[in-house]
Amino acid sequence: MSQQPNMVLQIHPDDNVLVALVDLPQGAMIHHTSGTYTLLEAVPSKHKFFMHHLPQGSEIKMYGVTVGKVVTNFVQRGERMTVDNTKHAADPYQYKATSYQWQPPDVSAFKHRTFNGYHRSNGTVGTANYWIFMPTVFCENRNLDVIKEALHRSLGYAVTDKYEQYAHTLVQQYEATGAFEIEEITAVPDNAKKRLFNNIDGIKFLNHNGGCGGTRQDAITLGRLLAAYANHPNVAGVTILSLGCQHLQVASLIDEIHARSNGSFDRPLLVFEQQQAKSETDLIKDAIQHTLQHLAVANQQERKPAPLSELCIGVKCGGSDGFSGISANPAVGHTADMLIALGGKVLLAEFPELCGAEQQILDRCVNESV
Repeated sequence: MSQQPNMVLQIHPDDNVLVALVDLPQGAMIHHTSGTYTLLEAVPSKHKFFMHHLPQGSEIKMYGVTVGKVVTNFVQRGERMTVDNTKHAADPYQYKATSYQWQPPDVSAFKHRTFNGYHRSNGTVGTANYWIFMPTVFCENRNLDVIKEALHRSLGYAVTDKYEQYAHTLVQQYEATGAFEIEEITAVPDNAKKRLFNNIDGIKFLNHNGGCGGTRQDAITLGRLLAAYANHPNVAGVTILSLGCQHLQVASLIDEIHARSNGSFDRPLLVFEQQQAKSETDLIKDAIQHTLQHLAVANQQERKPAPLSELCIGVKCGGSDGFSGISANPAVGHTADMLIALGGKVLLAEFPELCGAEQQILDRCVNESV
């Protein structure tokens, strides 16, 4: 096999594995600045192979840190790194009280850039405009599902219309011929309804399995979580469905919502309690009617320019593969540094993804309490 350039990558000089950037066949001669390697087996793209003979218990290095240990008697130079010959391992970590000098990137070209967002009265700016439904207790999940189906369809937020049309066409064929002639359906018409409210990006339903049956502390914690959703700058208004007898009482939830906004929460907050309604049907109809009325008002809000310092972005794993740590993660990290240098905020939303990088995070903390 003739070698093409950039077939393998050594991420850090201390690493003892190479990353295959393309599919490499068994027996391939891989030339690298560190030496020439003969592959003992095929190494698919994104996988790694060992640069040295390593005995059992040896540390495996990637990114300059320990990522695993050899569990077999030994691994050979040119052997693929697999779950059979490797187990997870990481270096110990501790807070070192060192003075980390962060060097912000040059963001002068972006200082006067803006984004169009929804300005809230408390000074925050949303990147979207959502209405949210939340139950105080899991007993109301069924009613939320009914309302979701009704509103998503009628307001144009449903994404399954074309597939329902496809299924309906197949059913019609079966009723007429007794068979599903799939090949005869050349196109799936998209009959999705146009959105009624152009300035409402969607309606979210926060179904959960709490609110009752656990401890009072569980209910308090749930209330704090739901209150945080209500105060999110991307939220235009809130509809609450309550049974009435649950641990998480409406009054407690509303108090928590106002507490999180320092008493300045002024977005629509609609409450419907089933045990106070004449029937379940009346509850659902009232919730739909009043929510639609407030959606029409919220739809009058328009996007306006805001400085990039008002952005607060959450980052989360999007389905990692073997290249994520090489390309995507550094790009996201640099973007985060740029946004922070501009005065914005970035939230790391998935801490398990930090496995193996704990020391690097600790080194960037401003003090031990952080």
